[in-house]
Amino acid sequence: MSIKLRQIAIFNGDTYDVPQGIQRIDHRATHGWQLRYGGTKLFSDHTSDGSGAAASLEKATKELLKRIAVLPAPSLLQRGPSQNKSSDLPVGISGPVVRVRRGGRTRDCSLSVLIPRFGQKPRRRTIYIGTENTYTLARYYKALDRAIEMRKEAEAAYEKATTRAKRAAAREHKLLQAQRNAGG
Repeated sequence: MSIKLRQIAIFNGDTYDVPQGIQRIDHRATHGWQLRYGGTKLFSDHTSDGSGAAASLEKATKELLKRIAVLPAPSLLQRGPSQNKSSDLPVGISGPVVRVRRGGRTRDCSLSVLIPRFGQKPRRRTIYIGTENTYTLARYYKALDRAIEMRKEAEAAYEKATTRAKRAAAREHKLLQAQRNAGG
């Protein structure tokens, strides 16, 4: 995985390969690259004709790589429940789900937990609460606590993997830049 680049043509027609996390600002008297990673910072061209764009992009990219090396990657995980969610359960947890198993007569109840996995499809895990005969509020809250803990651990692992991948991509980008600058 390497840093995602996209081509951006600025107002004077020059085109640049720009890393994700850097945006171009061309507005009235303001011309430069805005870094948007761990806060924002504008790297001005210090020219009105765009001739300083390459130098300011290089400074913005260096700062981006520095920030990636020390800051956690921004999380892409949903932080709050969607507006359509009808329960007050935390993000990634749904239920209780009531079902009758094949060949059975007694309904059972469980919670469903969505486990995010970096670079892979998320998994669903089920936390059993009880049958219609054994279900209690205490068992529900015990299952809910387990579900919340399971989701928190999965989110932490996801964010750690995201940061690790982002830093590896930044190192690869630095290496490629150094090779290009050395002429190889």
